[in-house]
Amino acid sequence: MDYKAIAQQTTEQVLAYNQDLSGWKLVKSSKKITVSSKASKIFHGHLYRVEGIIPESAAHLSDFLFKHEHRTSWDKSLKGFSLLHKIDSDTHICHTITQSFAMGSISPRDFIDLIHIKHHEGNVDIISTKSVEFPGYPPTSHYIRGYNHPSGYVCSPLKENPAHSKLVVFVQTEMKGKLPASVIEKSMPSNLVNFLLNVKEGIKTYKAPPVRARHSTHSSVHKKKESLSAIKP
Repeated sequence: MDYKAIAQQTTEQVLAYNQDLSGWKLVKSSKKITVSSKASKIFHGHLYRVEGIIPESAAHLSDFLFKHEHRTSWDKSLKGFSLLHKIDSDTHICHTITQSFAMGSISPRDFIDLIHIKHHEGNVDIISTKSVEFPGYPPTSHYIRGYNHPSGYVCSPLKENPAHSKLVVFVQTEMKGKLPASVIEKSMPSNLVNFLLNVKEGIKTYKAPPVRARHSTHSSVHKKKESLSAIKP
């Protein structure tokens, strides 16, 4: 399986979602966070768009969201998050186990996801996520195996205050199992608001590494990509 090609395609899809401002329906607004949705073109469910302002730089925020080591310490929706395989410094395959939610009516799910970070000019970072098959990790009887269609995060500097970031999250999750669609649609907006609140709280104690050269000039991005090409599979 060409994971790098899948990662690139998923990033392009997330970028397209971010640029598409038509057809979204506002389904929840709370604590300066908005959740909108539209019918997915990929499966019989919804594509959700969540937006909020995070009082941290885009570089700091994208580092925080991409790092897996402390994910369960701040993301209260998860009970497990582990790195299965590192393809390169920007591309990982991870195993995620969710908590039950909707007052227990939706049991924990597990996911095998390809996660990739793409650095754009203007200090804009896109972290894309898509479920994949990975040898040695088939579904088990312990959890229903869910599936994330192209999803992800877009972190960009706030124009009026570059020390703050606009975070846009796209979620397109197929829960599988025998859940009524109405149960998912009723519970998902509140869960997504809570996720952004968890990000805001969790990032307060996150210590980012020194600002990376990729955020300074376009040429430094190019040099990094050249160096990565030497270790691509």
